[in-house]
Amino acid sequence: MASYTKIKANNKQGYKWICTIDGPPDPVTGKRRQIPRRGDTKKEAFDRADAVLKKLKDGIDTKKVKKLTFEEVAWEWLITYSKRKIKRGTVRVREKEIKILLKYFAKTIIDKFTHRQYQNALNDLDDKEYARTTIEGVHVTANMIMKYAIKHKMRNDNPCTGAIIPEKVLTVEELENTSIEDEYLEKNELTEFLEAAYQYGLPMDLERFYLLAFSGMRSGELCALKWPDINFDTNQIRITKTLYNERNNMKLYDLVTPKTKGSVRTIHIDESVINLLKNLQERQNEIMGEAKKLISDFHDANFVFCRDNGYPFIQKNVIIRMERLLKKTSIKKEATPHIFRHTHISMLAEAGVDLKTIMQRAGHDDPETTLRIYTHVTQKMRKDANEKIRIHFADILNFNFHNMSEKSEMVLQEM
Repeated sequence: MASYTKIKANNKQGYKWICTIDGPPDPVTGKRRQIPRRGDTKKEAFDRADAVLKKLKDGIDTKKVKKLTFEEVAWEWLITYSKRKIKRGTVRVREKEIKILLKYFAKTIIDKFTHRQYQNALNDLDDKEYARTTIEGVHVTANMIMKYAIKHKMRNDNPCTGAIIPEKVLTVEELENTSIEDEYLEKNELTEFLEAAYQYGLPMDLERFYLLAFSGMRSGELCALKWPDINFDTNQIRITKTLYNERNNMKLYDLVTPKTKGSVRTIHIDESVINLLKNLQERQNEIMGEAKKLISDFHDANFVFCRDNGYPFIQKNVIIRMERLLKKTSIKKEATPHIFRHTHISMLAEAGVDLKTIMQRAGHDDPETTLRIYTHVTQKMRKDANEKIRIHFADILNFNFHNMSEKSEMVLQEM
């Protein structure tokens, strides 16, 4: 039952209505609760009171969430999220995505958060030219926060549901200047880079970049590699970990599991690259033997690519070394160590390795990129095959069919 009370108000009609309806008993005290709400009309007052009643029936205490902000809920969710078996790097990414969301919704009351507000925020991120992958990550995080809020009776719907992530429409010029070939090194470019590593490289550059190119491993996996991971008898490398270093401090590193389950893998390495690693190990044993005597806090952790004090080189070091060598070449592509993964995929495709095997070898988490490179290389090979056929059988293909047609007509006339 609903009861109504008419009260004076400073509006056009000079009064308002208070609608009072019975709500569910207080879950703690068991006492009867009444829900009063005001409105310019009886219907408006009733609708407001009824909306509160529905939330209470869903277990949402409007008094508790009345001042609860999105910011408070977001950080509360992150604490719970980080307690799961989640890598520190992933938690750090979620934290960055929350900070982006807080620019728009920090003080928004959690149950007042609307789908329209959220869609406008995604549109604004696109207008500000945030990368699509960043916007997608923000969307995933927002969804998880809202599902947490629903689960804990802070609201009863997810305003992120049905939101559209903006897609950039490329101009004709951008399409013409965008090429899959920019994502990997061609054979001549790889040759030039490795020759630069041989001629100008600093210690371990040659071994480091040969291994990246002929294994397809990530730079974090390379930095985490230890000597027991290499089987010199079978020419295999076992990849089970990656190096995480949030502060780019050589001593403050963590070894964590690879990016995905498929990233734990064993790969065969060409014997010439294995021999490079054997020679590196011999040199390293001599250096480390002396270093252990001279350095009191020597870090004896058996890393393949390590400093004289035993601590591993981190991903930033690999980037710096690569940038230095690129300046010694004519390569104009914007290349990072990740380009060697794509290069390795192109090498395998060119060698005729099937797509499934390539995916397993690379431990790839981005099948779309792998498929694009694989398709591009194999299509290019088919074109090259047609050209080779044309050259090799030129004498047959260039046969004078006109003369042949005339000869046939003469034969028919004689018959």
